[in-house]
Amino acid sequence: MAASNFSNALALTLRFEGGYSDHPADPGGATNRGITQATLTQFRHRPVSKAEVRALTQEEASSIYKALFWLPSGAEVCPVGVDAALFDYAVNSGTKRALVALREVLGLHMEDDHEAVLAAAKSADPLKTISALCRYRLRFLQRLRTFSVFGRGWRRRVETVETVCLAMAAAKQLSTFRKDHP
Repeated sequence: MAASNFSNALALTLRFEGGYSDHPADPGGATNRGITQATLTQFRHRPVSKAEVRALTQEEASSIYKALFWLPSGAEVCPVGVDAALFDYAVNSGTKRALVALREVLGLHMEDDHEAVLAAAKSADPLKTISALCRYRLRFLQRLRTFSVFGRGWRRRVETVETVCLAMAAAKQLSTFRKDHP
């Protein structure tokens, strides 16, 4: 199995998921390093306070991202670049929503199971998948009632994710080509 791209994907996502915030317009509420109070509660299997959210360490945040977003989304088995785009989508809008979007951009049906979606992602052109996923994501974000508050940042995030993930995928393709054609 190929090496995981989790650390690169996490570094990309953390460019947009900063320190502690509790913006009144953010339905996620108290958030630190992109981890909401509800997510931290889920991970720790008990209610947590805003103070505990504020005290969240980078190490625990990384563990949460891997356990609750990277692995459940299937990013671990997706092609390089697609993995990071799917992961960032899952972090920003939820794993289920990210997987629905991936299913849609791959032209699959809702009854297709998780494994079928991931198999289709592995065989699809990663560059096309990344661009289609990012376009789909931006259309979703534009429909949210909080787009007027957070839209500029979300747009910049999706555009950056697309650019970086396309570069990841292209570099992987070039590396594979060079191995196959010495």
